[in-house]
Amino acid sequence: MAEGAAVVSAESDGGGDLGTVEPERGVAPIKPQYLTTKEQFHEFLEAKGQEKPSQESETVDPAGNDLAEPEAKRIRLEDGQTEDGQAEEAAEPGEQLQAQKRARGQNKCRPHVKPTHYDKNKLCPSLVQESAARCFYGDRCRFLHDVGHYLETKPADLGPSCVLFETFGRCPYGVTCRFAGAHLGPEGQNLVREGLVQAPPVRNGLDKALQQQLRKRKIHFKRAEQALRQLSRGPLPGPTPEATVPEGREAEGAPGQDNCDIQLAPQELDTVGPPSGPLRTCGPLTDEDVVRLRPHEKRRLDISGKLYLAPLTTCGNLPFRRICKRFGADVTCGEMAVCTNLLQGQMSEWALLKRHPCEDIFGVQLEGAFPDTMTKCAELLNRTIEVDFVDINVGCPIDLVFKKGGGCALMNRLAKFQQIVRGMNQVLDVPLTVKLRTGVQERVNLAHRLLPDLRDWGAALVTLHGRSREQRYTKLADWQYIEQCVAAARPMPLFGNGDVLSYEDANRALQTGVAGVMIARGALLKPWLFTEIKEQRHWDISSSERLDILRDFTHYGLEHWGSDTQGVEKTRRFLLEWLSFLCRWDGAAGRWGGPGTVCGEPQPNLIPATLAHRYVPVGLLERLPQRINERPPYYLGRDYLETLMASQKATDWIRIRCPGTEALGDRGIDDLVGLG
Repeated sequence: MAEGAAVVSAESDGGGDLGTVEPERGVAPIKPQYLTTKEQFHEFLEAKGQEKPSQESETVDPAGNDLAEPEAKRIRLEDGQTEDGQAEEAAEPGEQLQAQKRARGQNKCRPHVKPTHYDKNKLCPSLVQESAARCFYGDRCRFLHDVGHYLETKPADLGPSCVLFETFGRCPYGVTCRFAGAHLGPEGQNLVREGLVQAPPVRNGLDKALQQQLRKRKIHFKRAEQALRQLSRGPLPGPTPEATVPEGREAEGAPGQDNCDIQLAPQELDTVGPPSGPLRTCGPLTDEDVVRLRPHEKRRLDISGKLYLAPLTTCGNLPFRRICKRFGADVTCGEMAVCTNLLQGQMSEWALLKRHPCEDIFGVQLEGAFPDTMTKCAELLNRTIEVDFVDINVGCPIDLVFKKGGGCALMNRLAKFQQIVRGMNQVLDVPLTVKLRTGVQERVNLAHRLLPDLRDWGAALVTLHGRSREQRYTKLADWQYIEQCVAAARPMPLFGNGDVLSYEDANRALQTGVAGVMIARGALLKPWLFTEIKEQRHWDISSSERLDILRDFTHYGLEHWGSDTQGVEKTRRFLLEWLSFLCRWDGAAGRWGGPGTVCGEPQPNLIPATLAHRYVPVGLLERLPQRINERPPYYLGRDYLETLMASQKATDWIRIRCPGTEALGDRGIDDLVGLG
């Protein structure tokens, strides 16, 4: 522990015997010598920091209330003004209290404006890509063509070295890179370093030709329409080949027979398949070219006993999945993608399907409420991307999805649910999986009744989150009920999900008979959790190692989103989303909160806090392991950075980002990303 931390800790021990105080229920048990008070905690951070917090960053008002929220979210009722700045008449005390209640919570008046500053003084892509041909638009082009003028208006570089140039030997962003000084020649030319590896291709991108045809609705889904017509006549008797293949088409897919029109219209075949998909050639035929897998011949999904990283909305992006793969995750899944957005060719939605070469077992998760859109989307993805399985989201609890009939709502819409599963299973050549919760209402479990049906409908695997929709992320996951569902699902494998934060939690989960464990919030809190489970140990990771993980995330983010201004902004955004994903104890609500925003929808009664704040280092705990529903009290870490990461104040998180502080030196997050 740092010398200053030991002094403050000794002073706090002198003020009261902390060793005799029993930890509160729901509070992480930390060794007495590290415990401190709120006042001493912040005094220590201010004393060790090189600069005192400014007047604007003070988060305690004269009345003693902790106002750790940003300035824009603070309640401005003391000066008798409304949010729009107009004066209002004095109200009764009861009315003021009611107005205060209304003011807290969701900030629905915040502007939702798409940033437009990226287009200001933006260089023409033909110059960025160093194309030999002239710009197609000529004088009508709305972008700059004067590189000298662009360099004059371009903001200063964010750092002396470019991650892309150092890693791959060439930065594709050229002069627009925010670290361009590292790879620009004296005349502004983009330098290339010979001998380094080429950037690995990221698969499952959206082809421009396919995007155009999706937007113009020129793609015909033959197999999906056939399956939907069959489902409309009545429920299918089972997932057997005879039931899923219509009469007269039993020889479909036999060698030598052209069955291309079953997937997409003939005129679309040459344009809808990007290079990542199976290519149609004039050379020798392969089994993949001519043989269509039947339901009983589908590739099997054998992931029993493997560690499965959950599909995490917003935070489960490709750079974060790379972090988890490095620490031992076996199976990864993309973020939840809305099927209607995919069918419309939205680039932002297709970006959720991208797959890094290190993801050897990878799936995508689809969300939808109707059989036609889900089946057509499944057929489209079956043709155009490379995945090992497709997952149906039947566990999303948010109102934005639930009120439209998707997510958890499918558990109460059995007819539609059955048609979705059967239709998707009929058009997919890869296994179909389902992720669901215990039910919609807290004390009304539905999963045990649905699991036998899902097995008969053709699902290859089901993942069960041990909470209902009403619970969201409150209380503990019901693993006893998951154990009951294992018997109901046999012989279909069932994965369990909920509250796994240590290898002991994973061992107890496997004792219920589940085929494997899916890890969600535990991976956000401790990406190294996969290593702990595989090595059956507690990893007392240091604060510098935790900072290195953030550095690697930012490097992966710049590789994925780019090193120009827009890419840097995206890297910053998703880094902060990861850091602020979890929530600390909400005293007013009396419960643990879940994610602050899901699908862009703010969740009520949630107080933002850092990911680092929820984690308590192993060496500081009096009892192992830490449980996911335990909040840490105020404590002083073994060094300044560890203490700074334990703070609940956003103003202290900024100190992690600022270079020049003691303990960080030049290794602050700003220097790791260049987000000064």
